[in-house]
Amino acid sequence: MLFQEDLQNKTQATISEKSFYSYFKNTPKKLPRVDVLNILSQYCDYENWNDFKATYTKPDSTKNTTQKLKWIVLAVIGIGLLFSLYQFIPSYKTYHFCFIDHDRKQPITQIPIDIIVLNDTQSPFYTKSDSIGCFKWKTKDGFIHFVLQSPYHKTDTIYRIASTTNEEQIHIQTDDYAMMLHYYANGKVEDWQRRKKELSELIADDAVIFQVLPHGLGIEIYSKKKFINTLTTPTQSLKNIEIIESRRANEQIVKLKFRVKL
Repeated sequence: MLFQEDLQNKTQATISEKSFYSYFKNTPKKLPRVDVLNILSQYCDYENWNDFKATYTKPDSTKNTTQKLKWIVLAVIGIGLLFSLYQFIPSYKTYHFCFIDHDRKQPITQIPIDIIVLNDTQSPFYTKSDSIGCFKWKTKDGFIHFVLQSPYHKTDTIYRIASTTNEEQIHIQTDDYAMMLHYYANGKVEDWQRRKKELSELIADDAVIFQVLPHGLGIEIYSKKKFINTLTTPTQSLKNIEIIESRRANEQIVKLKFRVKL
């Protein structure tokens, strides 16, 4: 309890759990023992209980002084109760993460990282990293649990408990297959036959490939052959491809979702 810790730090002494519950958790009908009063007096910056009494006691007002002392002791007890209650009041914790490309050792800023926060018991919360590749989350929970997703990086699940760290850098592994496909789709390659062969090895025969059309016009489905032929024509009908999602199995891409930046 916070009061007990503060009391020990200031007086180098503690009050027993029995005394604490007798006088702090209930309304006492009499004063505590002298040793307890000595500790409480020291907590209030007096030498001991006698010093405390000498400060407030006058010969002609013993009865009034006793009442006053009772009220002062109760006030000290009240402060202890407030300290005890304070620990049950939840405080907010702000988590701050910045995402680094593991291979390039640079912040991931070109494409935002999709973040799925799993703290809530009802439903996940979806958000993205900001323009400098970072993410902040404020919560009363003593932990944060979230999933990272990116078209060009491997999905990762992060779990952290509250700490004094103001900011943490998280290195994310690059999805080599997605990066290779991005290079083949957007790079300047003159050897089209070689490019076609490399793409054929990269993509599974039964891969599901579709393009998200602009302006909400829907999607266009591609077979593997049609997709590769479209990418490897000299005119390159599909320019500036941006991969939205990719999945792989057995060292090949089995699902690809993309759009063409206008």
